[in-house]
Amino acid sequence: MSETIASRFEKIRKKLPPDVSLVVVSKTHGAEQIKQVYDCGQRMFGENKVQELLSKKDVLPGDIEWHLIGHLQSNKIKQIAPFISLIHSVDSARLLSEIDKQGSRINRRIPCLLQVYIATEETKYGLDFPETAAMLERTGRGDFKYIEIKGLMGMASFTDNREQVKQEFQSLADFFMMQRRLHPNLSILSMGMSSDYEDAVFLGSNMVRIGSSIFGPRVLPH
Repeated sequence: MSETIASRFEKIRKKLPPDVSLVVVSKTHGAEQIKQVYDCGQRMFGENKVQELLSKKDVLPGDIEWHLIGHLQSNKIKQIAPFISLIHSVDSARLLSEIDKQGSRINRRIPCLLQVYIATEETKYGLDFPETAAMLERTGRGDFKYIEIKGLMGMASFTDNREQVKQEFQSLADFFMMQRRLHPNLSILSMGMSSDYEDAVFLGSNMVRIGSSIFGPRVLPH
């Protein structure tokens, strides 16, 4: 008998230590599939496109904590600023400034992660280590009053070379620990997806983003 979405979710959840948060990546999956995971007790879901997130938010339970995990365009921030639980993908000072501006407009401190570039692929976004350190320093000085930087996020290279992936995760874990000594409010290190989350957790990740291992591969229309 084939596994259900609920059984795959439970299998993943049981593998994770209790102190590791699971963000279920629901992009491209419908409200009915998401509801199956919600009914198992899951509340954190991640979407990578603002319009898709908004369309699902309108038809799913109001206690879902929505995370924006994809590359965020500045002109879309206004639409999610009032409710978004966490923006994972802050990859430039310009974007951080725009989020701060929208937070100021509605008098809300918006929780964010800084996305750090640790992979070898040019298609991935992110800040390098010096840029990340500079942004954390600016935030610590109070330059962005309507942003709460909760931690760091990084995606490893898409490769079968497991040692390379572990080295990339290790580099971010080491950097995170160094920055945490300077900025004790940092609490989230988000690394790991369906293909590599076990290595990420072993190396210190306390938030993983998993989709295909729960929902199965996305079926493309013919």
